[in-house]
Amino acid sequence: MNQVLESMESKVNSEIMYSQIIEYSVETIIIHVDHKVLYINQSGANFLRGPKEEFIGKNVLNFFQDDMKDMIRGRIQKAMAGNEPTNLIEQTVTRYDGTLVDVELYCHPVQFGERKAIQTVLRDITVRKETEKMLNDRQKLASIGQIAAGIAHEVKNPLTSVKGFLQLLKENNSHPYLFTMESELEKAIDTLQNLLQVSRPNLYEEQIVEIDVCKELNSIVFLFQDKLYNVELEMDIKDCRKHIYGKKNLYLKAFFNLIKNAIESMPSKGKLRIEHYFQDDLVHVKISDTGVGIPKDKLNLLGTPFYSSKSDGTGLGLTQVFTTINDHGGQMTVNSVEGQGTTFHLKLPQFPVGM
Repeated sequence: MNQVLESMESKVNSEIMYSQIIEYSVETIIIHVDHKVLYINQSGANFLRGPKEEFIGKNVLNFFQDDMKDMIRGRIQKAMAGNEPTNLIEQTVTRYDGTLVDVELYCHPVQFGERKAIQTVLRDITVRKETEKMLNDRQKLASIGQIAAGIAHEVKNPLTSVKGFLQLLKENNSHPYLFTMESELEKAIDTLQNLLQVSRPNLYEEQIVEIDVCKELNSIVFLFQDKLYNVELEMDIKDCRKHIYGKKNLYLKAFFNLIKNAIESMPSKGKLRIEHYFQDDLVHVKISDTGVGIPKDKLNLLGTPFYSSKSDGTGLGLTQVFTTINDHGGQMTVNSVEGQGTTFHLKLPQFPVGM
């Protein structure tokens, strides 16, 4: 009799210890049977941004995107049958407040009370995904920059020679076509010079200085006063005491290019919104417009030299922006909806990384 009581007591103690371990775990832990949530720990409720009681009884598949539900259902069935998948998978889940977040997850069977259940563990991989994207963007920009700089250098040299001979011809012949040719040739050389500058900004040495981003944004907007007659301007500027350090001229050119693109995306009328605030040790700058927007399948091409949605654009403006932000260790995300507008969100470290 004593052995039975001791066995029961040991089992109860083990269950209490198990429940305490998962309750105080920093990872999101969900226990469910037949897809019905029986338990979620406090870390999970915090991560999914809802009260614990709201998750109990809900279908665990509702956290996942529609096109992924069958795959998740299959993994749960395998785990219940004892064929537990060993590999972690990455998914996007929907939180209680409707926001999306990238997670890494795995499922395995557990005994929950008297029932066999599935324990699903979610790990937030947002930071890792952002870091991977930033590294991929840097590698892409570096590769593009090396190719572009080589081509620009090789093309610029003969064009400069042609320009010299054209000036000699002008001395003996004042034909108007020669002036047109020289003007067009200057445009071509300027374009190549800009390409060299954005593909290899380190060729143009500039000192790292303190930059008052609030002041500079206001100054740049003032330069566009004559183009804002049909655009509603909204400035939401906070935390102006938080300055950044970097190559000032490159930063100013980047801000100029973004504001210029935003205004040009609203040919008739619209709203330009510029935000500045400090959060998570980063200076945030958001430049939003209500313009034509960018097609979803074209967003990944932004920053590529000579890709532009404008008929007369070269794409070098955004290439310069991406290059400058990446070279300073910052991040930039783009959200856009066709016909509704675009938002460029810059996250800038106060001190440049890797310079």
